[in-house]
Amino acid sequence: MTRFLARRAAMAVLTLLAVIVLTFALVHSIPGSPGAVMLGPGASAQEIHAQNELLGWNQPLAVQFWDWITHAVRGDLGTSLTGGNEVGPDLASRLPVTAAIALGATALSGLLGIVSGVVAAVRGGLVDRFITAFSGIVVSLPTFWLGILLVYVASIRLGWLPATGYTPFADSPVDWAKSLVLPVLSLAIGGAALVARQARASMVEALGHEHIRTLRATGIPSWRLLYVHALRNASVPVVAGLGMQFVGLFGSTVIVEQIFALPGLGQVAQAAVTSHDFPSVQGVVIIATLVVVVTNVALDVLISALNPKLRAA
Repeated sequence: MTRFLARRAAMAVLTLLAVIVLTFALVHSIPGSPGAVMLGPGASAQEIHAQNELLGWNQPLAVQFWDWITHAVRGDLGTSLTGGNEVGPDLASRLPVTAAIALGATALSGLLGIVSGVVAAVRGGLVDRFITAFSGIVVSLPTFWLGILLVYVASIRLGWLPATGYTPFADSPVDWAKSLVLPVLSLAIGGAALVARQARASMVEALGHEHIRTLRATGIPSWRLLYVHALRNASVPVVAGLGMQFVGLFGSTVIVEQIFALPGLGQVAQAAVTSHDFPSVQGVVIIATLVVVVTNVALDVLISALNPKLRAA
């Protein structure tokens, strides 16, 4: 297990370094410069050149990269070119918003999807056909359409939940939860349909295994056969799918954050790309990559615990 973890950690570090280098190269290949962004369209070429000189933009790329990476290791991701604020603290304040949405949506879609998929596989017949057909319809609904529908029903018509805005947990846990309900539901409904289809297929396959039929013949209680032995075998692809869903949600919350006016990473990423705010773009990419890398390592550990044979892969 120690060798397995060391191998996965080494791969994670190499992945992170590769993304950092690639991001740095892409940012420097974009037309424009930090001086032009900071001074605006009315600045002369001399003024832009002087500002770039001040920022170190005119230095060789290797020097700039070394300067940036040594500061990033110490937690200094630079200063926003448009807002003038420190990128690291700004992103750190927005990370809990995006993380809460992605984690909440993944947990809810996992709960609803696994229960629905297992029920469909075990009950079969009309229940199976209904869940399969319903999940097929739900999975095709666009996230933004669900978000707008939820706002109209739960906020405008019923007045149960706020349509927009975010309340920090430290200010009011109840209002924090209320501000996240609709964004999480917008993402979780479609995700639950995907998980349900995957869980159903995995459970049907697991129930057909030889050792499950042997255990059934020994007279083992049905609940133990289904929810301990069969579900354990069926859980590996479902867990892997949920992990990938979390990564995907973390990177695609920008739509939900726009609909519900939430101050998450998606908002700052969109603004940074639109305004060519290079330090903010690099900071967002680094944080998103860290989330992906950590999630993949956690998934590898969890899946290897469920199926020890995969540690040798």
